[in-house]
Amino acid sequence: MSGNIIGERFVAISFGESHGKCVGVIVDGCPAGLPINATDIQSKLDLRKPGQSIITTQRKEEDKVEILSGVFNGNTTGAPICMLIWNKDNDSRPYEQMRNTPRPGHADYPAMMKYGDFNDYRGGGRFSGRITATFVMAGVIAEKLLQQILGIEILAYTVEIGGIRTSNLSIDNIRKLRYSNDVRCPDPSIVEKIKGEIMRAKSEGDSLGGVVECTALNMPIGLGEPVFSALESDLSKALFGIPAVKGVEFGSGFEGVKKRGSENNDIYKVKNNKIITMTNNSGGILGGLSTGMPLLLRIAFKPASSIAKKQQSIDLENMKETEISVPGRHDPCVVPRAPPVVEAIVAIILADHAIKYGLIPPVLKR
Repeated sequence: MSGNIIGERFVAISFGESHGKCVGVIVDGCPAGLPINATDIQSKLDLRKPGQSIITTQRKEEDKVEILSGVFNGNTTGAPICMLIWNKDNDSRPYEQMRNTPRPGHADYPAMMKYGDFNDYRGGGRFSGRITATFVMAGVIAEKLLQQILGIEILAYTVEIGGIRTSNLSIDNIRKLRYSNDVRCPDPSIVEKIKGEIMRAKSEGDSLGGVVECTALNMPIGLGEPVFSALESDLSKALFGIPAVKGVEFGSGFEGVKKRGSENNDIYKVKNNKIITMTNNSGGILGGLSTGMPLLLRIAFKPASSIAKKQQSIDLENMKETEISVPGRHDPCVVPRAPPVVEAIVAIILADHAIKYGLIPPVLKR
């Protein structure tokens, strides 16, 4: 596997498997002088970790971060930062029983064909959502760097699960409410409806998908390197690294195709001696470059693939059709645990581009 590195100047190298000894990340390219400690990272990991409510997996992982290098006396040194968390609550027995019966919706079959008997099939191995903890660890450093140097604020939140969708969210409500409930939705009017729909799917041995929206405020103008390292390109590539992601759109996205150009174009105006646009259908990006307007994107997550409901599969030992249900402790919907992961990925890419653009120096002033 050679696709575990993201970034060019701010680089994150993810490692570990779902049921291996640990999962972790190495961050290279972070400037010296950024105040950081384990508590900063732990607070974000706690938002992603399993076992927090009845609508998420009951796997009980402490997800306690250990910083092994690159931080001294509470500040980054400029050296590579290595962080990891130990896997403690994993039960691999069900996966031994299913190793020759690929689970529908999972990477079991193509991974087996590509890597043969060498593939770690336990809990999905390298293809598991468990590895998103490594994204969060790197993302905390990137996010703090962006906040301290450029004042960028990144907010991700649930906007839809199981067809129940919110709209017209205010930034104030997003800030205050997105992590105030189990489903990570800043609209209190639909939280209980969503929870009820998740529990109904779970009781039927099934799962749900949904949509996470993310915005980044106080964006500078000009982040991005057209054409193949355009800001949308790099963001999309990284976001598709999150297991279960099946779609990414910016601004008006697919709804924009229903409009005319005169409706979808963002009209310029001057406000407080600053050029802004009256709408943000572009999602804050034009020609692959940030416009200075808020970055706005949405990520579609498919229904969780591990379900108790029986489904047809193949017994690869004798090449016969069979039925499979996936035992164990699984999320009936991955969306509630996804916002901190999305924030992390967006932060990593923005930090990488900000360093490339020269907006962040290699050594920070005290």
